[in-house]
Amino acid sequence: MKVAVTYEDGSIFQHFGHTQQFKFYDIEGKEIMKEQIISPTGGGHGALAGFLTENGADTLICGGIGGGAQMALAEAGIQLYGGVTGSADDAVRALLAGTLDYQPDVRCSHHGKEHGGDCAGHSCGEDKHGCQGSHAQES
Repeated sequence: MKVAVTYEDGSIFQHFGHTQQFKFYDIEGKEIMKEQIISPTGGGHGALAGFLTENGADTLICGGIGGGAQMALAEAGIQLYGGVTGSADDAVRALLAGTLDYQPDVRCSHHGKEHGGDCAGHSCGEDKHGCQGSHAQES
């Protein structure tokens, strides 16, 4: 398995379409074998989904993500765990342990409106400003 995480300064970056870096984790069994940080060369959900596929990712952990990006990831066969906050490393360890707290129906619906790269000071994984989702435990 190869897990990609939207990444900034050790944490999960909260806006998939604006992420400047991904941290990739090569997983064997339940162990992290290799980690590396890579910056994508293009923007937009289609380009980012392609970038993840080109780098072998089959799983993505991120904060907020819009419907178009979710469709692009699904078409690429990438499993999505959205609405996640906190440490990237901790999230991957939680995924491997089966305890990752994520939002299966995360949706950032304010795309196309003027807002800053940090989503105007809110987390797209939170349930406000058009970002929808309910917390659920992975089972």
